[in-house]
Amino acid sequence: MESVELRIDELAAGGDGVGRGPDGRVFFVPFTAPGDRVRVQVTQSRARFVRARVESLLEPGPQRADPVCPVFGSCGGCAWQHLTYAAQLAAKARILEDALRRIGRLAPPGPIAIAPSPSAYGYRSRTRVLVEAGRVGYRRRRSHVLCATTRCPVLLPALDEKLHELAQRPPRQDGEWELAWGDGQARAASLAAPGRERVSLEVAGERIGVSPGVFAQSNALLLPRLAARLLACAGTGGSALELYAGAGCFTLPLARRFERLVALEADPDAVRDLHANLRDAGIAHVDVLGETLERALERDALAPLAPEALVLDPPRAGLPEGAVEALARLAPARIVYLSCDPATLARDLALWLARGWALRSIEGFDLFPQTPHIEALALLERD
Repeated sequence: MESVELRIDELAAGGDGVGRGPDGRVFFVPFTAPGDRVRVQVTQSRARFVRARVESLLEPGPQRADPVCPVFGSCGGCAWQHLTYAAQLAAKARILEDALRRIGRLAPPGPIAIAPSPSAYGYRSRTRVLVEAGRVGYRRRRSHVLCATTRCPVLLPALDEKLHELAQRPPRQDGEWELAWGDGQARAASLAAPGRERVSLEVAGERIGVSPGVFAQSNALLLPRLAARLLACAGTGGSALELYAGAGCFTLPLARRFERLVALEADPDAVRDLHANLRDAGIAHVDVLGETLERALERDALAPLAPEALVLDPPRAGLPEGAVEALARLAPARIVYLSCDPATLARDLALWLARGWALRSIEGFDLFPQTPHIEALALLERD
């Protein structure tokens, strides 16, 4: 196979290092850092780009670091342990800005700040692992095959100990297990078992119970800062609409700030958690819609609303087709958009701007150190 020598210039949104070959084509090379001089072996060749793997590191760049995990490179979890944390933050700011300009054709209102995780390791409060034939671990990179491990340095220390305990005494029940920290302890639960006990988180002074398998932000160290900023953007007032509410991590504190709140969530387990959390908090003025956004729009369930604030935290795919047009008819004064994917965020922001809203602020929150993922919070207001 063809071997090429090149220098890595920057990092792509997917996490690969990017350099140019002698013929000018762009090379994407995993596990490289800006400034690295490498010899690579071509694995996929196209007219305009090439994918390759490192054959040898000829000269390390100044942003290269030593990985701390023994299965780094094999495990499909982390992709950036070979980078300094400063390099990771700088790359994420550039990736977010590039998505806005290239995909959304819009300019950010100012320099994009990235709120760093208080710790680059030992931050994660929830994770899913596989149990298979007496072994425990994650999936291998770009594979469904198990990558066995007894430790994970991005987990909270107590959760890392729970993983170690699980790996030392593997349960008999194979399948996917969730490890979660809450109520002052780490717990392991099979996602195939019914009647699972909830784990409680504290968000903005509210106690939020979350069942195994229900989505919740997993960076326990940075979540308080993210929640405070989201609530500040949402403001206060008479009414608000929250989409993709989950178990209520933001719903409960939002309910303290608005006289009426409508919260939409499609996952039945999350809806049960949301109802339980509202009941336990003594909050009675939240209307919960247990359905998809597509279904709610189809039956005009949101049409009577006139929310002052629209708060949404959609999955990686962003808003479904036609949703922006339908939601724009509600004419919210403020839109608070929390996104885990810069590309779909940029696409959706462009649609909002075309309908009369202005992008007032956008900032990143590094909820996932050691990975190329970045959470972004955007505030839009009617122009």
